[in-house]
Amino acid sequence: MNQSDRTKAELTFPFHPPDCKHFTGYKPCFPYKNCFEECADPAPRGTRVLLINLDAMGAVLQTTSLLPAIKRKYPGSSVSWLTLRNALPLLQNNPYLDRVYSWDPETWLVLQQMEFDLVLNADKTQRSAALTMSLHAGEKLGFGLDQKGVIIPLNLESMYLYRLGIDDDLKFRKNIRTGQEILAEAFKLPYERDECVLGLTDAELAYQEQYRRENRLDDRKLVVGFNTGCSTLYPNKKMTIEQHEALINRIGEIPDVKMILLGGPEDTGRNAEIARRVGGKVLVTPTQEGTRRGMVYENVADVVITGDSFGMHLAIALKKFVIAWFGLSCWTEIDLYDRGEKLYTAGLFCAPCWKKECPHNLECIQMIDLDRIVGCVGEYASRRSSNQDYLDCLRKR
Repeated sequence: MNQSDRTKAELTFPFHPPDCKHFTGYKPCFPYKNCFEECADPAPRGTRVLLINLDAMGAVLQTTSLLPAIKRKYPGSSVSWLTLRNALPLLQNNPYLDRVYSWDPETWLVLQQMEFDLVLNADKTQRSAALTMSLHAGEKLGFGLDQKGVIIPLNLESMYLYRLGIDDDLKFRKNIRTGQEILAEAFKLPYERDECVLGLTDAELAYQEQYRRENRLDDRKLVVGFNTGCSTLYPNKKMTIEQHEALINRIGEIPDVKMILLGGPEDTGRNAEIARRVGGKVLVTPTQEGTRRGMVYENVADVVITGDSFGMHLAIALKKFVIAWFGLSCWTEIDLYDRGEKLYTAGLFCAPCWKKECPHNLECIQMIDLDRIVGCVGEYASRRSSNQDYLDCLRKR
């Protein structure tokens, strides 16, 4: 190779890659563009941030509310997220994220070779904490792991979140702060009650409109969705089939209301049984088409009735009017963003408890206020009807 054949980069060694978040060293970002001679879309990396949040899809959705705060504090930053494979669909089409990594051995090798300015670990688990300690970073916040295998807080600001997991009196009785606020504090971020970030694609929104047309869900109808199930990890976060049957029969009497059943693969048989009991009063949305399509079906609803589950967090992220009931979990940690109502059995001695099995005959489920749920739907339907009439009058002028 003669001197004229050598690129400018080869003549200056050791090699220093361009400071561009799009540059991978594998191929050019745009066909036939030479990254060394002309950058087609310059994007400096800025502050390099890695957020680790693996556990529970609902928690991943809740944590997306911190992304605007990260960008406010670190403008021009490059933000990456590490999560489990089943949560990857929740982070697609997210304008705040530059990279999303799936939790697997290959990814660990890549991340351990990289260098970050800031690592934020939201998970109080050994695996996330251990990986956090193995990464190269200027600063690490959240949770780590000591040499005895004990999960530890990495900064003073994360102590409250740390204590919340080991102090039942604080978690169940004293705390009145939401999960988003507490996590923002742990990460030293400015808390401004940002919404969760969840974006449907144009193709998904087009499918949603097609689905509405095919099932005659016109804009004049109030669509009430029932998220009927929950994770198998905490099976007592759902109502009984009989309670759903009673609610559907009563809400079906409210004028201009359509009802749909929502859920994932684990809810297929349950939803079929509910539909069999109530006849043609509900539309059963598919449960086997994946997370992204499930998001679309939930977005069809105007109101979502749910327990504290992934479906609840999804409804909040989609900015629905949410009627959520709580038994074993902590209602104070959930922010509905002034769109909905939380129902819980105040004064019940055993709630919340976070137990997988109930020794008290599921009192919190038996005590769900069905009358209040029906009333909430009726009140929302009345307000929506009044607003719709007003908007129709404006259009005619």
